Amino acid sequence: MTQWTPLHVKLHQTLRQRGLLSPADRILIAVSGGQDSLCLAQLLLDLQPKWNWHLAIAHCDHQWRSDSTPNAKYVETLTKQWQLPFFLQTAGTEVPHTEAGAREWRYHALSAIAESEGYPTLVTGHTQSDRAETLLFNLMRGTGADGLQALSWDRHLTPTLRLVRPLLEVSRQETGTFCHQREITIWEDVTNLDITYSRNRIRQELLPYLTQQFNPGVEQHLAQTAELLRAEVEYLETQARELLEQSLSQSEPVVKGELAGITQKINRRILGTAPLALQRRALRQLLQQQLPKAPNYEQVEKMTALIQAPNTTQTDPFPGGAIARVEGDWIILTTQGR
Repeated sequence: MTQWTPLHVKLHQTLRQRGLLSPADRILIAVSGGQDSLCLAQLLLDLQPKWNWHLAIAHCDHQWRSDSTPNAKYVETLTKQWQLPFFLQTAGTEVPHTEAGAREWRYHALSAIAESEGYPTLVTGHTQSDRAETLLFNLMRGTGADGLQALSWDRHLTPTLRLVRPLLEVSRQETGTFCHQREITIWEDVTNLDITYSRNRIRQELLPYLTQQFNPGVEQHLAQTAELLRAEVEYLETQARELLEQSLSQSEPVVKGELAGITQKINRRILGTAPLALQRRALRQLLQQQLPKAPNYEQVEKMTALIQAPNTTQTDPFPGGAIARVEGDWIILTTQGR
């Protein structure tokens, strides 16, 4: 095996301490051709003899750039050198030219490959740098602790597919140095230089400014803040789930006009005994279960206000037509039939 570097040691210890990957796992590695994903692929390949993993490489070609096909060919060539299975997904015209749209398509494509080829674990090369950028990006858009701790170590994309990000304690500078030392050619994505994208401006302008003018370690400290928030959010979500379960009565089918719907009865007196933070989280969890799309801040606040509202108070419709009203000790949420 190749001589271990400090980065090999860091990743090996992270995987063991956090239980992110297990011996003999079947792992699909998402590789774009950039330094972070190439670094991750090489590290996992180097560690493979110790863990006995079954590795494969997947590449998603958005077809946004004139060099996207050569990029895909380069990743395929590397994969052949590594003697690993290679899977390519090429986008059609349906992929929107937005960061969010591309990300959604990419995860859908990678999930489809992983599930069809029998890889229950998908790994990506997101780094400490990505975590810091995501915190700033979400902070400026307006978010709570959940948004600030985004980019968790692992989460389920489907009931049978887990997404793992093993490099969240590794900086982009470290992945670049590793690729240079191992003489791994990096395929530069020119779209990363386009500052019309908010994340690129954060990466190229805001974080360097904060580093130079305020704190040389700002990236690491932001990532550490995200890690602290992750544990706190996990705890609060668990407490809120228990509060919601205590506050809910059994669902009852109702008929309103010609539409069959579902009524959820939430005991607002029980909710009212909890701290405001848990009230908000419990009701947001309820709305997430019942509405066709995730609720925003205003919608959660509208629901939370019913805990102390006068009897017969009623909200205007939520997305999808759901309405909440107060009846005595209860908040009644009625959704239209689906």
